[in-house]
Amino acid sequence: MKNRTFSVFYQKYEQILEKEILSSEIPGHIAVIMDGNRRYAGQLGRALSFGHAMGAEVTERVIEWCYEIGVKQLTLYAFSTENFQRSEEEVGGLFNLINDKFLKLHTDKRTYEKEMQVRVIGDRTKLPAFLNESIEKIEKATEHHRKFNLNVAIAYGGRQDIIQAVRDIATCVSSGKLSLEDVNENLISKHLYPAPGVPVPNVDLIVRTGGDERVSNFLPWQANGSECATYFCAPFWPEFRKIDLLRSIRVYQARKEEKKREHSY
Repeated sequence: MKNRTFSVFYQKYEQILEKEILSSEIPGHIAVIMDGNRRYAGQLGRALSFGHAMGAEVTERVIEWCYEIGVKQLTLYAFSTENFQRSEEEVGGLFNLINDKFLKLHTDKRTYEKEMQVRVIGDRTKLPAFLNESIEKIEKATEHHRKFNLNVAIAYGGRQDIIQAVRDIATCVSSGKLSLEDVNENLISKHLYPAPGVPVPNVDLIVRTGGDERVSNFLPWQANGSECATYFCAPFWPEFRKIDLLRSIRVYQARKEEKKREHSY
């Protein structure tokens, strides 16, 4: 009876909060650091693969929630360059799990009904051939979709992304394709992942689960330059709820209002 009462209260609070945030500006681009899968599995005495699988289920729900709320761009930090330091078994399991999710997106009719464009940002030379094949397949199938954009960061590191962009530009300058006068913020953005292609836009809100208050080298060019809002929350990623997403958006909206007041003085 107690759990049922709490569930009813939770649902009512979620409805009120959603109505509240929908009455104000929704962030156009949310970036999520999905942290805590391993610790979630550990506290339950389960294998790491269990935590990653549960986290993947939450990821699917978060994509749905963002679409329903009206978010246009969602970027997910799925696998960092630092994650290669984990065991071969865990890395292989993660790549298989990510691959399965891309294959599911490719066959899921909702991908096409929502006009969802799926892109991967990161160093694909570090990925196995079977995963690159699935990435190319889903990107090709959704390349003309514009209603909702899902960016998945795999083998990604923010500093490494900037370094590869600078090297690419330096090569173009050296070969005469570009002059030094051509180099500006827009040009650098165009050479960041997923170049060649439409640049990932500035981030409005970064969400990190798992209790750590750091952004872990995630989209530094797109996030720090725009001084985006940040929301750190305690739940591990498999425990992330819609109400947590709504609270993060409320933080973004409060920050927007604060900036407006500052500019009005």
